[in-house]
Amino acid sequence: MCARYHSVLDAARLREFFRAIRDSGLDVLDRDVFPGRFAPIVRRPPELESGDEAVPEREAVVARFGLIPFWATDMRKVKLTYNARSETVATARPFQAAWKKAQHCIVPAEAIYEPDWRSNVHVPTRISAADGSPLAIAGLWNTWHSPAGERVHTFTLMTVNADSHPVMCNYHRPGEEKRMVVLLDESQYDAWLDAPAEGSMDFMQACPPERLAATGEPVERAPAKAVPQTASSRI
Repeated sequence: MCARYHSVLDAARLREFFRAIRDSGLDVLDRDVFPGRFAPIVRRPPELESGDEAVPEREAVVARFGLIPFWATDMRKVKLTYNARSETVATARPFQAAWKKAQHCIVPAEAIYEPDWRSNVHVPTRISAADGSPLAIAGLWNTWHSPAGERVHTFTLMTVNADSHPVMCNYHRPGEEKRMVVLLDESQYDAWLDAPAEGSMDFMQACPPERLAATGEPVERAPAKAVPQTASSRI
């Protein structure tokens, strides 16, 4: 499972690797993302099928890490819904609506962090792309409307079993199931964003181990920056 990652906030990298344009809305965000914090996600604009040529093929929106289902009455669910298991996502109550509607997004990440316990000591390990490009994590998004009328985009990261993955099998406590996020190849970006619900499982695969580089490095948790009360605007 992935509860921490470094977001892609650099304008040039968002444009080069994800064809997404950022503005000053990202300036208040911290690259260090934990459940409950805000980060950019890339998705299809809801207006894409309107025929308006001004609508981009992909948009970046600020969203809260941890999917809040439409029926939730508060944001406490983000502590439980930041990852979605591919094996149960279609029937798990917090995720099934977003999965059925194929509300797919790409979560840009410079790296993810996982705990290495092989030395019997928790060593935070930075896992990034071996070629230095950003990681593209397959995600689901939802727009939640609070009882007070607040409109907030939220998201979760898709995960698969990693018990036999040569890299990701090394993380988390001994005896626990090993999990890893679903990492998309650039050639899959459009296909994932457009995939219908019945085709979504085709993407739920572990990435080749040679695509990843792991570096053990103790990293202090950064303090959260102030964010707007609502984070539903495009960036």
